[in-house]
Amino acid sequence: MPRNILFIMYDQLRHDYLSCAGHKTLHTPHMDRLAAMGTRFTNAYVQSPVCGASRMSFYTGRYVSSHGAAWNGFPLKVGEETMGDHLRALGVNSWLIGKTHMRVDHKGMERLGLTRDGIIGARVAQCGFDVWEREDGLNADGPDGRYDPEPSPYNDYLKAKGYTGENPWHDHANAAEIDGELASGWLMQHADKPANIKEEDSETPWLTTRAIDFLNSESAQQPWMAHLSFIKPHWPYIVPAPYHNMYGHNAIQPVNRAEAELDDMHPVYAAFHSNPIGQAFSRDEVRSSVIPAYMGLIKQCDDQLGRLLDHLEATGRMDDTMIVLTSDHGDYLGDHWLGEKDLFHEPSVKVPLIIYDPSGKPGQVVEELVESIDLAPTFVEAMGGEPPSHILEGRSLLPFLRGEIPAWREYVLSEYDYSATGIRETLDVSTQDARLFMVADQRYTFMHAEGGFRPMLFDRINDPNELMDLGSSPKHRDIITKMYERLNQWSRRPSQRTTRSDTEILAKGGNTGVIIGAYDENDVTPEDMAKYRG
Repeated sequence: MPRNILFIMYDQLRHDYLSCAGHKTLHTPHMDRLAAMGTRFTNAYVQSPVCGASRMSFYTGRYVSSHGAAWNGFPLKVGEETMGDHLRALGVNSWLIGKTHMRVDHKGMERLGLTRDGIIGARVAQCGFDVWEREDGLNADGPDGRYDPEPSPYNDYLKAKGYTGENPWHDHANAAEIDGELASGWLMQHADKPANIKEEDSETPWLTTRAIDFLNSESAQQPWMAHLSFIKPHWPYIVPAPYHNMYGHNAIQPVNRAEAELDDMHPVYAAFHSNPIGQAFSRDEVRSSVIPAYMGLIKQCDDQLGRLLDHLEATGRMDDTMIVLTSDHGDYLGDHWLGEKDLFHEPSVKVPLIIYDPSGKPGQVVEELVESIDLAPTFVEAMGGEPPSHILEGRSLLPFLRGEIPAWREYVLSEYDYSATGIRETLDVSTQDARLFMVADQRYTFMHAEGGFRPMLFDRINDPNELMDLGSSPKHRDIITKMYERLNQWSRRPSQRTTRSDTEILAKGGNTGVIIGAYDENDVTPEDMAKYRG
């Protein structure tokens, strides 16, 4: 049984941009090294293809419609239990090193009299973690203020190193310099240029150093789960030398899209395609500029993972530490005429998942359908606890790590609430109807859109690239009906019955003297009447 858990998350890392997952030109030897030591899951799905909602499902072990933090900036409500709460009850401290995208439920904390300067309030405000270093890595500053109200320790680090300006995160780590002028990383035309920063001072090496600082600290002498959460390879797509030009245009994989996808488009798909991101990534010049930088960012992540694994081996921590590598969602990169994430094609909703367990079976590849909510119960069971199934909606993956083949789920689900986006206005739907649901099994991916739209359906066996939408096909009505039955069954789950477990409900005994439905003493036992005689 491991004593510690290192939970590594990369932001916006596609499931197929690892060499062990089949990428032909991007070599990731250290991610491959971890996969060779552990188990790689080839069909891991996130519960929402957007940062905030996805992460809150990872951290709570619950579906988005259960925890309610349905989009970026939507607070996780006070009282929602997280993996930190579950692990702390087992004597395992829970630490954050990097990003969560968590927003504080200020109203809920005020209602309960919680302040962030107390231990309980601080943990509630930080998604159940104790903070070693909180850095969400999006230190944008626009005409209406900052995107992220949280302080940036990375900006403080850069200023202490002598980098100039009020926001060196942008001016140096995420911008280039051309003839003495700033070339912002927000403009994708600059993705092929080196970021204006020393490589060792850029975000990924800095956070890796902070993780090593944690591993060498007194805090790491007690059992721990450390969430090492990198911002990269998330945009801005710009990377320091020498990673900025490691990959040329010949290293870019062929785009996965077809002209036929643009014919008779589903209204929701059409809305995402027509937004500025979809239009940009439909252009070959954007892909040619962005993808080599994206690959360079991943290569830097892989090199820093090697540095971290070397430290764990040198200090003997590989013997007592479970290591998990995953992402919060993928990146279309122009596939399906789309960019970023948001919909349910595989480049967006599938993620890499590798788990190394010191006592597990090495070198396994598992093709069963896995959900991001499976990690929380896996961590609880790995630390010797019994996952509370009335709260955690996922399933422990430990049997797979041990080489067992358990009875498993037939399908996975994902949700997307786009009510806070311009897509809702484009489609002219209410905030209540601006919601999408995915059901996927080993063959089909099905999407339902609230608001009266038809479904979408892809047959991934006959159409592995998901280029042909069968949502209006008369030949597939039975499949669509089956998917709706699954969605309806899932929607009826008792997701809010979290304060009493099934074991407690089924427990017998405890005669408390309440007698209901008795007419005379013949209707009850003498024991029931013992307190009511005389």
